[in-house]
Amino acid sequence: MLNKKPALGFIGIGLMGKPMTLRLLAAGFSVKVWNRSPEKLLPVIEAGAYACNTIAELVGVSDVILLCLSDTTAVEAVLHDEILKHGSADKLLIDLSSIHPENTRQLAMLLYDTCGMSWVDAPVSGGVSGAEQGNLAIMAGGSEKNIAIAREVLAPLYKQLTHMGDVGSGQVTKICNQMIVSCNVMVIAEMMALAKRAGVDAGQIPAALAGGFADSKPLQITGTDMAGENFVPVKWRVKTLLKDLAMAVDLSTKQSSAIPMSGLAMQLMQLHGSQGYLEQDPATLIKLFAKASDA
Repeated sequence: MLNKKPALGFIGIGLMGKPMTLRLLAAGFSVKVWNRSPEKLLPVIEAGAYACNTIAELVGVSDVILLCLSDTTAVEAVLHDEILKHGSADKLLIDLSSIHPENTRQLAMLLYDTCGMSWVDAPVSGGVSGAEQGNLAIMAGGSEKNIAIAREVLAPLYKQLTHMGDVGSGQVTKICNQMIVSCNVMVIAEMMALAKRAGVDAGQIPAALAGGFADSKPLQITGTDMAGENFVPVKWRVKTLLKDLAMAVDLSTKQSSAIPMSGLAMQLMQLHGSQGYLEQDPATLIKLFAKASDA
């Protein structure tokens, strides 16, 4: 497969899937695409992707199938409905979604036992801007042979790809990533609300803290948006962080490892989401703490 560019099939053309597909096309890959909502395919079709009518068609004409789906349930549905029936040992599945490590291992085993097809879990970090610029961080799980293929295929998308171990280890690493990100965003929101209440020009805080120990990408991105209450376009979603925190809590329970900070972050994220913000940008979290200040 490494002697020529493999034919790619990309399932899930959403916030992250669209810029990823556009970069793969720009790098010279042939990309077949499928999405549950066909209207979202237009930008990638205009860039040269070929839209398949069914997942079965996509699997049949692809060497490597890439998934970028919302959650574990979505990945399970695509696998059971079509890929298990049409996969083969000469193909590889690379899952870019963030799903539960245990489900990943079970699905990978099922896929291999059913049709001999291998699996790499390769969740990403860096958001839409990282996908657009090709500087994502990818944490991958799988065999050395399959990771080598993933490095080639995903090269237009990442700044670094780290092989973390066997299948499922990429997803564990992504959960660790999201624990840090979620707690960071939560404290940024409460800090920005406090700064505004105290009369500080909150819009200056990201610049004032740049380069110091408190600096981070979430601060520079969400802090600026929080200060200006710029919540559109949506760069990522509250429900995504909530899903990942729920997986962190579940994993910690199974491993008998306490995660009180992430557990509290999940509870606060649930509260915010329950107030109608699940589909909105996490920068809206400042509203949670602004309301608490007004109470």
